[in-house]
Amino acid sequence: MIKESTLSVDTAMLREELGAGDYYLGKVTAGQTFRILDIEGNQAADTLFYCADNIAERYSATDTIREQGNVYLTAGSVLRSNENRAMLEIVADTCGRHDTLGGACATESNTVRYDLEKRCMHACRDSWMLAIAEKPEYGLSKRDISHNINFFMNVPITEAGGLTFADGISAAGKYVELKALVDVYVLISNCPQLNNPCNAYNPTPIEYLVWDAA
Repeated sequence: MIKESTLSVDTAMLREELGAGDYYLGKVTAGQTFRILDIEGNQAADTLFYCADNIAERYSATDTIREQGNVYLTAGSVLRSNENRAMLEIVADTCGRHDTLGGACATESNTVRYDLEKRCMHACRDSWMLAIAEKPEYGLSKRDISHNINFFMNVPITEAGGLTFADGISAAGKYVELKALVDVYVLISNCPQLNNPCNAYNPTPIEYLVWDAA
């Protein structure tokens, strides 16, 4: 569902650009709203969420899909934790659909899906591991890498129940906006994938903005 934001960029308390392959790790408090902006179009943003008061409680694709009865996310979707607690709500979305099933690229999956020589190409899991290593104050470790959302990514389900990576449905200037219902840590990998159409074979920057609850 397409729904425009009512927020002005001029009032954002934080505005940060993430280059292709970069990560973002930060806290959003309950009541604050953040936006992920697809600057040039067809860029995937692989994202994880954790409850700040207990990082063992984190975004769960299983609980979210079950409660909303839909494998795709858009405006009105509520993201739920592995304890079935409402963590965030998508309050604006100009893309219209986001993936919950495709997972994140890794050196191992690059090898299996593409070729042995693709193994050493940078991947989202590498970006997350770098974030964890460079920001130990968040208390995250390798075992905390779990279900993720692929914002802007197009992963259709086939009639046989499989997944396909297809051309993106986003475009320059499209965005998704979420309101935190509890204090959360946000961990984003701006996907560097070059081997499938999720980034139109050309990874580009995204922008991350935060607005205060007021």
